[in-house]
Parts: sequence; C-alpha cells; structure tokens
Amino acid sequence: MQDEKQYELLILQYQQLKNGAEDIAKLIEEENYDSALTMIKSREPIFLNCKCMRKYLELTPVQQNEVDKILDEIRTLELQNIKKLEKEIDIVHEELTKTQKSQRMQNAYEFDENEKGSIINLEE
Repeated sequence: MQDEKQYELLILQYQQLKNGAEDIAKLIEEENYDSALTMIKSREPIFLNCKCMRKYLELTPVQQNEVDKILDEIRTLELQNIKKLEKEIDIVHEELTKTQKSQRMQNAYEFDENEKGSIINLEE
C-alpha cells in the first residue's frame, strides 16, 4: 500500500515536470527567457526528489513501463527546448557578429585629425 502511494506521488511529480517542460517551451517561444530560467531552476528539487524516490521504490513491470513512458516524454520535451535555445543562440550570435562588423566600419570613418590615414582590415 505504501509503495502504491509512493508510486502515485512519483507519477504526479513526473507529470509536474512534464507540464513544466511544456510551460518552458511556451516561455521560450515568447522569448521570455528570464521566466524560463526561473522555472528551470525551480524544477531541480523535483528532479532530485524523483531520483530519491526511484532509488527506494520497487516498481512492478506495468508501473515501470508507465514511468519509462513519461520519462521519454519529458526527455523529448527537454531536448526540443534545448534545440530551440540553441537556435536562438545562433541567431543572437549572427546578429552580434553583424553589429560588431558594422560598428568597426563606422568607427573606421569616425576619426579625428590624429587618426588620419589609419588602415582598416575589411576581412574581419
């Protein structure tokens, strides 16, 4: 009986993690990275609690299958979130590189009399 209640609690916490991953995906889509980061950090104790529960809980094969299924769903959602963030990082990196190049060109033509005749590297 105790194991059954522990199992139900474990499933509930895994469901909470799954819902959190879905919420994080929405926040990433909205570019609300601060809230997404806060939510990611707040989930860590739940992960640790699940890990401890799994260590001491003896699951039946049916229960193990259900746990494996929800874990796969969580993994999939987390990987999708990681890919979205990596894509956003690449976009920001490209924009930063363009801005830096533009700034260098602008700085090359904004000079005073002391800097006349300096050379600029256009390949950068």
